[in-house]
Amino acid sequence: MGTHTTDSTHPMDPLPTPQTRPGRDGLTALLAQPRTALVGLDFDGTLAPIVADPEQARAHPEALSALAALAPKVASVAVITGRPAGVAVRYGGFSGVPGLEHLTVLGHYGAERWDGATGTVTAPAPHPGVAAVRAELPGVLDRAGAWHGTWIEEKGRAVAVHTRRADDPQAAFEALRGPLTDLATRHGLIVEPGRMVLELRPPGMDKGVALADHVRKTGAGTVLYAGDDLGDLPAFAAVEKLRSDGIPGLLVCSGSTEVTELAERADVVVDGPAGVVHLLRALAARLP
Repeated sequence: MGTHTTDSTHPMDPLPTPQTRPGRDGLTALLAQPRTALVGLDFDGTLAPIVADPEQARAHPEALSALAALAPKVASVAVITGRPAGVAVRYGGFSGVPGLEHLTVLGHYGAERWDGATGTVTAPAPHPGVAAVRAELPGVLDRAGAWHGTWIEEKGRAVAVHTRRADDPQAAFEALRGPLTDLATRHGLIVEPGRMVLELRPPGMDKGVALADHVRKTGAGTVLYAGDDLGDLPAFAAVEKLRSDGIPGLLVCSGSTEVTELAERADVVVDGPAGVVHLLRALAARLP
């Protein structure tokens, strides 16, 4: 479990002290050689507070300034998200911000890539199963009980069903999990559960695959990854694998009461997106 123990020499933005030895080694390596460090960040719940309507999600008000201060001092900053890359860029406000020229947004779990230097998105053709699932989904929801308040989010290369606004969000989530898994399987997709959301998407890509691929492409010598939800567990596993291969890493959990699995695996637990912003700012203040 992470800890909120802090370094009191910088009272404005204290730097958390990792509880685990691998975490302490990762932080030490990042501070010693920042120019080889990759900072990977989830978006929703990590840089942006969770909200009832995902279309209203926006980055924490201080996230841009913290990222712009940190990005020029490390090898790479990558936002890794299940959202389309362009949506994450828009909701994050990342485009055209001085200091973020080399920010990368890996959308749809790495299937899409936005580069801050060019402002362009590159992506392969969409999986045909997504269109088939999209067409059948309303009928599946009706047969499952037409939970009041449950709604569908179009994500281009994926489709998600949210239960946060349902009369009983957890009951709706559990009732839909089986039918949606069956639907996804019929069309060659998988279901990714999250915080009161079930996402149907193509297999073969997750945040761990995206993070490991970006580490290889950048030649990073140290990795920090921060996330908040079940979809971030593969990225945590990727960092753990990198550490076993001799690449130091730091696992950060953007803490919440909804998901505890990440907190149990993290080296450091911070208080939601505000805590992530403070951590990024504290790192930037300590790097040359």
